[in-house]
Amino acid sequence: MKLRIVLFLSLSIFLTFVAGCSSPSSGEEKGVSKEKEEKTIHIGYQKFGTLNILKADKSLDEALEKEGFTVKWTEFPAGPQLLEALNVGSIDFGHTGEAPPIFAQAADAPLIYFANEPPNPKGEAIIVPEDSSIKTIKDLKGKKIGLNKGSNVHYLLVKALEKEGIKYEEIETAFLPPADARAAYEKGEIDAWVIWDPFLADTELSTKSRIIADATGLAANREFFLASRTFAEKNQKVLDIIYEELEKTEEWVSKNPKEAAEYLSPQIGMDVETLERTLTRRTFGLEKITKEVIEDQQGIANQFYELELIPKQIKVEEATTNEK
Repeated sequence: MKLRIVLFLSLSIFLTFVAGCSSPSSGEEKGVSKEKEEKTIHIGYQKFGTLNILKADKSLDEALEKEGFTVKWTEFPAGPQLLEALNVGSIDFGHTGEAPPIFAQAADAPLIYFANEPPNPKGEAIIVPEDSSIKTIKDLKGKKIGLNKGSNVHYLLVKALEKEGIKYEEIETAFLPPADARAAYEKGEIDAWVIWDPFLADTELSTKSRIIADATGLAANREFFLASRTFAEKNQKVLDIIYEELEKTEEWVSKNPKEAAEYLSPQIGMDVETLERTLTRRTFGLEKITKEVIEDQQGIANQFYELELIPKQIKVEEATTNEK
């Protein structure tokens, strides 16, 4: 009888042990949660752009949901802040102008150039108050100029000064994000402001301002779509879907600028007139990264290095999928 009891208890202990081994542990449960987390794509966007429309109409969310991905959207005041988030792993994908990726790559951000829009030189400019004594770029010498450091307009300012033989050190820069720069501009705390659409269009329509130069003949002002290298290498199909949705949206906006302005207005809190002006002078289309575009970016990087705006020389090609 005692032998039977001992055998029974031994068998019970053994079966309990086996059952415990076959049941998911807390660590494995965490693994499942982690797997679900990895099926989320974090997208960074700015005040205005094609991504704003995709976010609003949820077409991208729906397309990626079919692939098991959830989209998390985060707004940023400008490109440099967006790419800083990409650098620390807070986002996987986003859009900026030409200059921010240069600064980010110099800071060792693991980014990949994914696609770009055509040049849009009318979409950024240097402006001054209507009654300012500043009439041309030459008059900027010795003046205080507001801009967002590391943004597209940073390169516009560099090229505009260079064209007129003014050294970068001969002007004073006030590095301010758009909202702060607008306040400083209206208070007269800066003499000129280098800014991009739709902030440019909004300022033109709501203040007495003059454009002394846009980027025509100075800078291409391309918009880039970028991804973190880790995400790009693991999720090419997701990026293909994003490209397809961006391409369709670009085509729709190009044919329906007024309707697009009316659609975007409540989404981003800007009036229709401002957005319509922005869209009317904007170029449209989506392009894969080419050798020519990379060479243009390398030219920007070289100049920023010469001016000691970035801490080291970089090879833009290393931030592409064609890295040698």
